[in-house]
Amino acid sequence: MSTFLIDVPMPSMGATVSELTIINLVVAPGAKVAKGQKLAELESDKSAFDFESPAEGTIVEVKGSKGDVKRSGEALFRMETADASLQHLAIATAKHDTEAAAHAAPHVPAPAAKVLVWTPRATKLAQEAGLDPTKIFDIEATGPGGRVSGDDVAKYLASRQ
Repeated sequence: MSTFLIDVPMPSMGATVSELTIINLVVAPGAKVAKGQKLAELESDKSAFDFESPAEGTIVEVKGSKGDVKRSGEALFRMETADASLQHLAIATAKHDTEAAAHAAPHVPAPAAKVLVWTPRATKLAQEAGLDPTKIFDIEATGPGGRVSGDDVAKYLASRQ
């Protein structure tokens, strides 16, 4: 099973809470974690709570320290996982790109200046249209974090008709 790296973001606590304080970090780099396992204790101005792992995997990097204040959505952990449901959080790294290429079928390489990350919905829409997302490089990515969104795929398909 192929693994990839994700940045696990600080949770969103609603419209009125944009920052959280790290009270305690329970895991360190190299720790193997299960989905739902406690990774940290966080505190907002309204409550303290346990922050749990979104997937089974290995913690590669902790991007904060006890006492740090971080914004919602900012990366707290970098994790290696095989959980395909989190592919939308995948980050590109030279090591993992090389490993993935070694195990993938031959394909036309992307232009070096443009690396596209697709949301699961965008991938599904492209595949349903008979396209291979790994071979599409001329699509505008306007989704969160610069990812290709389902709306981007719809616009792309409309422009090709």
